[in-house]
Amino acid sequence: MTRLVVATGNAHKVREIRAILGKRFECLALNDFPDAPETVEDADTFAGNATKKAVELARWLATRATPDLRSSALLVLADDSAPEVDALEGAPGVHSARFAAGNAGSPAAHSTDADNNAKLLRLLVEVPWEKRTARFRCVLALTPVLTNTHTVSSPVCYAEECELETELFEGVCDGRIGFAPRGQGGFGYDPLFIPEGHEKSFAELGADVKNKISHRARALARLRERLRQ
Repeated sequence: MTRLVVATGNAHKVREIRAILGKRFECLALNDFPDAPETVEDADTFAGNATKKAVELARWLATRATPDLRSSALLVLADDSAPEVDALEGAPGVHSARFAAGNAGSPAAHSTDADNNAKLLRLLVEVPWEKRTARFRCVLALTPVLTNTHTVSSPVCYAEECELETELFEGVCDGRIGFAPRGQGGFGYDPLFIPEGHEKSFAELGADVKNKISHRARALARLRERLRQ
């Protein structure tokens, strides 16, 4: 069984990743490590944020992992994902979590889902259906927890070695932004995003459908295939 530590405190995201990967993978979450440091997501790309989260958590785990965790290969999985709206030149993008706060929001601060969705709808209020094209993009970073004593003792060396061994997996799901939130499922921007080929939002389609077609499902499929190799 492959053991992963998912670098997020978002319970919805962890549950979704577990459901998509299946029983062959044991997925631990940040909630299992209450003292783990919080990474400030201040990179200007999804890959940059995902890599930073994975590397920082991997280094912390290398110095604090229990003998049980050290007994098997341990990997950190970090995710950065968001909708990119064509009419907004790719926004919310990497700023999706603090989208409602705008420039006043620090990289460590998050706005509520409701506030983020409301702002997105306000910005698109004059945009017709045919121009509301968007895509959900997900980039996953997979980083091994290295336990070499010399490497762990040097933060710079550890970060450099971890980044060299980090693998990235990307998934994209095209669609459009609806005119109002629809559905009670999902999280984040799911009530607004209607994937291509469907008439319902991610929040209406339910987990069984979303977990087969979503951006995260596509990125995880690539990751799963890589680990099988």
